[in-house]
Amino acid sequence: MSCGRSAPRNHPCISQQTPPCFIWSISVNAQLVSGGPSDLVHINTPTAPSVAKIVPVTIDSDTSVDDVTLLKKHSLDKSPVVSAELKKDDGPLFPFYYPHFDNTEKFPPTEIFEHVDAGSRADPAKPHLLANATTKNLTPYIGIEIKGVQISQLNQEGLDELALYAAERKVLVFRDQDFKDLGHDRQVEIAKHFGPIQLHPTSDNVKGYPEFHVAQSVRGSNRLSKTQWHSDVTYEKQPSCTTFFFSLEQPPNSGGDTLFASQVEAYNRLSPGFQQRLEGLRAVHSAVHQADFSRKRNGPVRREPIETSHPVVRKHPVTGEKALFVNPGFTRYIEGYKQEESDNLLRFLFDHIARGADFQIRATYKPNTVVVWDNRVTVRSATNDFPSKLRRHAVRLTPQGEIPVPA
Repeated sequence: MSCGRSAPRNHPCISQQTPPCFIWSISVNAQLVSGGPSDLVHINTPTAPSVAKIVPVTIDSDTSVDDVTLLKKHSLDKSPVVSAELKKDDGPLFPFYYPHFDNTEKFPPTEIFEHVDAGSRADPAKPHLLANATTKNLTPYIGIEIKGVQISQLNQEGLDELALYAAERKVLVFRDQDFKDLGHDRQVEIAKHFGPIQLHPTSDNVKGYPEFHVAQSVRGSNRLSKTQWHSDVTYEKQPSCTTFFFSLEQPPNSGGDTLFASQVEAYNRLSPGFQQRLEGLRAVHSAVHQADFSRKRNGPVRREPIETSHPVVRKHPVTGEKALFVNPGFTRYIEGYKQEESDNLLRFLFDHIARGADFQIRATYKPNTVVVWDNRVTVRSATNDFPSKLRRHAVRLTPQGEIPVPA
């Protein structure tokens, strides 16, 4: 069976300063490497913490503070370039997706670009996407399971329809996919259909492919829960839209699911008066804590962190739906409010999102599952509910979208 490996290529830094639009994630779960403490060092994959003193600190997307990458200690001692080294018998099925970072690697500041959403070109009937598909809604408001479609075989029209469907249903769970076997160049090519791919400033990536964001979770024992709601890199000037996440390996007895919540339905559940209060407000999203966290752990900071103001309620460019656009991972404060006022308002919104079981789903992973979501209208959290000797390992591709439009 193909491992989806492609020869690494020299990749010029992509000059973009925008948050990702469609995100493609490759999920890998591997057993921990055996070996004594003298051989291994724990490196945390960096991510952003939550709002000041309101919620626990988080690292990034699908990686939490206690998540670790096991690397040979001598690699850190002797070189700023680190790749995971695993014994053959203990390594993952897809080793080329294993984490790599180079502390000397630098990206230029990202730049504003014009973005036309792929979903705006789509046929609402979706004949190229759903002609042979069987579908099942996971809940009325968010999520759908899809069988009988190969993402890798979709033409341009089919990919446009996929973008529209992700915007409408928020989360698409595709089964029986061959995406992991396409090779990295083809995976990147497909992802670029939705927008320029964000180059993550702090996370581990795939050697030779800075477009890939490597995230992994090892269950820690020092916290009651690792539920950390976030939307990817919302500190970017043009945040992300749709995300692809597919499983290469997963814990054998299930676990490592992803929780999703609809930011559209979270907004809809608020009273008209409160909705009116939120519209027109702006909040600052920050990458500073993410960068500081990475530096503290000798991780990379490939470009200097930024802070960006976004509307608290944004309008989807294709569906026209209004959605909350705040998250505990990166949203720091409401512009024009005193700290106490800002903290209380954000605390209410974060609690409202986290407790909204009526508009949440739990996406489960089977072999060859690809989960696609729209980052503009969702938040999510990884779950670390599997045995401590197992690891959830993922790789994400994150195209960037438009500058958020206020509702």
